[in-house]
Amino acid sequence: MTTLKNAFFKREKISFRDQGKGRVVVLLHGFLGSKELWGSLPLDLAKSYRVIAIDLPGHGDTPCLGYAHSMDLMAKCVKAVLDSLKLKKYVIIGHSMGGYAALAFADLFPDQLRGLCLFHSTAYADTNEKKQDRLRAVNLVKASKNLFTKNTIHNLFAAKNLKYLKNEIAFAAKIARHTGKQGIIAALHGMKDRPRRDLILGLVEYPIMMVIGEQDNVLPYKQLLEQSELIKNKTVLYLEHDGHMGFLESPKVTQKAIRAFLRKCF
Repeated sequence: MTTLKNAFFKREKISFRDQGKGRVVVLLHGFLGSKELWGSLPLDLAKSYRVIAIDLPGHGDTPCLGYAHSMDLMAKCVKAVLDSLKLKKYVIIGHSMGGYAALAFADLFPDQLRGLCLFHSTAYADTNEKKQDRLRAVNLVKASKNLFTKNTIHNLFAAKNLKYLKNEIAFAAKIARHTGKQGIIAALHGMKDRPRRDLILGLVEYPIMMVIGEQDNVLPYKQLLEQSELIKNKTVLYLEHDGHMGFLESPKVTQKAIRAFLRKCF
């Protein structure tokens, strides 16, 4: 059974989906995403776990909370949702920006985690060059939000998958178009200013998984493989043919690997 619910954070309604029973898995979508973007993954995991998929601030059905959404703010928003459900221990799976928020959560609330999955995400901060790209993106969003979202979504998929995954791309593009201009800008500023958190990878005892796409246009796979060596208790899923959207590009492979990782955490 799937239930749409709301929790309150900073007097605003935070939208989330709650399905399944058992040990708790929290899904945090990426930039321009929503709780719906995960495709068939939540339904698959809900056969064995309780799955909480949250709309982060300025995305999906959760309103914008300010000019900039820091990753710490997003983590506190997630904590408010989980506290409203009286949940104490869980695994967080964060895609891209959701991974940055998950790392902030791990930093702020270390005792709550049983495991952490960085799904096409990084613990490093933006380089100076990347920060400039974020600021240029802000100007592009202000000029033409729809053009920006269309180009960004296409870039998230491996180039060779574009002709095979038209339905998946259209699905992701529809969700991106629903994202408000101010929510996009707030997320860009939050990602630009996030601190590096790679120290966490080597300190924590709980399992950490990294999902890496060889064809990722956003995060270089070699850098992510290097980063994975920092993890004390690691699982790595390397997707040779995928870009930045492995859960849509190779759903069966990623679901099987995530299930194996969750068994390790619980």
